[in-house]
Amino acid sequence: MEKQEITARARRYISLESDAGFRGEVEALLAQEDWKELEDRFYRTLEFGTGGLRGVIGGGDNRMNTLVVKNATQGLASYLLRALPEKAAAGALSAAIAYDSRRYSKEFAEAAALIFAGNGIKAYLFSGMRPTPVLSFAIRALGCDTGIVVTASHNPPQYNGYKAYWAGGGQVIPPHDEGIIAEVNRVTSVHTLTRDEALERGLLVYIDKEIDGPYQAMVKRRLFRPALVREQAASLPIVYTPLHGTGAPQVEAILGGLGFKVTTVPEQREGDGAFPTVSYPNPEEAAALEMAITLGKKTGALLVMATDPDADRFGAAVPARDGAGFTLITGNQMGTLLADYLFLSLKETGTMPERPAMVNTIVTTGMQAAVAASYGVECFECLTGFKWIADLMRRAEADGSATIIFGDEESYGYLVENEVRDKDGVSAAALVAEMALYWRSQGKSLLDRLDDLYRAHGYWEETGVSKYFPGPEGPRTMAAIMEAYRAAPPAALGGIAVTKVRDILRSVTLFPGTPGKTEPIALPKSDVLQFCLADGTVVSARPSGTEPKIKFYASCRTEVGPGGLAEARAEAGRKLKAIKDDIIKVIGK
Repeated sequence: MEKQEITARARRYISLESDAGFRGEVEALLAQEDWKELEDRFYRTLEFGTGGLRGVIGGGDNRMNTLVVKNATQGLASYLLRALPEKAAAGALSAAIAYDSRRYSKEFAEAAALIFAGNGIKAYLFSGMRPTPVLSFAIRALGCDTGIVVTASHNPPQYNGYKAYWAGGGQVIPPHDEGIIAEVNRVTSVHTLTRDEALERGLLVYIDKEIDGPYQAMVKRRLFRPALVREQAASLPIVYTPLHGTGAPQVEAILGGLGFKVTTVPEQREGDGAFPTVSYPNPEEAAALEMAITLGKKTGALLVMATDPDADRFGAAVPARDGAGFTLITGNQMGTLLADYLFLSLKETGTMPERPAMVNTIVTTGMQAAVAASYGVECFECLTGFKWIADLMRRAEADGSATIIFGDEESYGYLVENEVRDKDGVSAAALVAEMALYWRSQGKSLLDRLDDLYRAHGYWEETGVSKYFPGPEGPRTMAAIMEAYRAAPPAALGGIAVTKVRDILRSVTLFPGTPGKTEPIALPKSDVLQFCLADGTVVSARPSGTEPKIKFYASCRTEVGPGGLAEARAEAGRKLKAIKDDIIKVIGK
């Protein structure tokens, strides 16, 4: 990118940015002639990915700042006005807005609300931080046409983001996301009001308890064994951490109201966008749960749980079998346990609906489909990103083809109710607490039940490999890696033959052993490759939609033979290590 073009883009940004801090950053970089940093800030404009708009906080087109948020919201508002002209003419359009604990989240949320108001769209803005699932619930409860939550989910503290939702409570998908981007690219000016003007005209309405109460009541209603909870909840001490995010008020109110003894990690209870006690506020990372586990050991907790900053992801750990410390439960394992408990409970209580189904993503463990089949539940697959799960729920609800009773993805995202259309770490916390209590009443731990499922359906283990490629060269590097795999798919991974290649971007399945044979793939196009190995292992590759990294997922199944689970685990470990070694040869460490 030429210096002249960088300078022109930077000066245009300076002329439009209303925030003095962000404007000053770019002015200082121009004065210092820091062309490398300037190129990174201006070589592209942030676009919607699987999680919406997300980037490093700072001045520039390729950063999260007030101007980018205002332009994105104006584009969303313009698209909404065009997509729903009758409601627009009647002045009946509305939006719900929430935000998490990250730096500038409150300021970005209010800026977005005032842009909606400036376009004649009523903005319902939460008066304080709220979890993402509460925003999705609010859209449905208030009958809103769109919604926004300002969050970067589990990303490092330098990030913030902006998830856009449509009527029904799910994140935007094609064609809406493409339409919004087109409108954003056409923005030359924004329509906004002051806070006082918006309040006076009734176009800005602050909300809190009118949503919190119904949401918490809904989560409690979704439990299966209220009598068991009433009688025994106090016998299951829990340690919880919101990782400096939004989860504590909701999780504490719900679990505490049910009678569970919840001890929240005090150093991590309050919202703090600097996330001072963790490198990554992500419950997928073992390090993020260290303080909670330490407190769990001290207090004798039988369940340790965590939610990420916007409380849509949920992680947990339970006492190890040998009594020494805690064992972390992976996202795939917890999804399998929840699926089993949901289906078992619906069956036992006689409330299993007709045509029951669950949805998970194409990179989630195949074990869940096996568990679902054992209960007569169909398992649908979708692309990575919870918006696709929500869309399948919407379509099944509209045509009556199935009743979706569970949705999940390997990255610690679960949906155990249909009043929300995004992953919900708060309701997952409540159901996991009840599930742990139930299996304890049966003389088992969650690990014991997981072993039961392994013996019934084979031992499944998953692993991941990822590598960051930041900067303007990153997208090109990742595209080259994906294209190289497409041009010459590996004949084997980890010494196991590749029997099938699913190219989701080209909507086709190839069979290396049978040249010319193909099968269509009925999924939206996405830059994903899946290598299906001769032993049933599946290896998937995709560039992340929210971070500058390429991600690989491997899901391996081994039979549980005479050697038991220990032998099956060892065999799976050998396979996965060999596969990881082959991937690292391509992408580097």
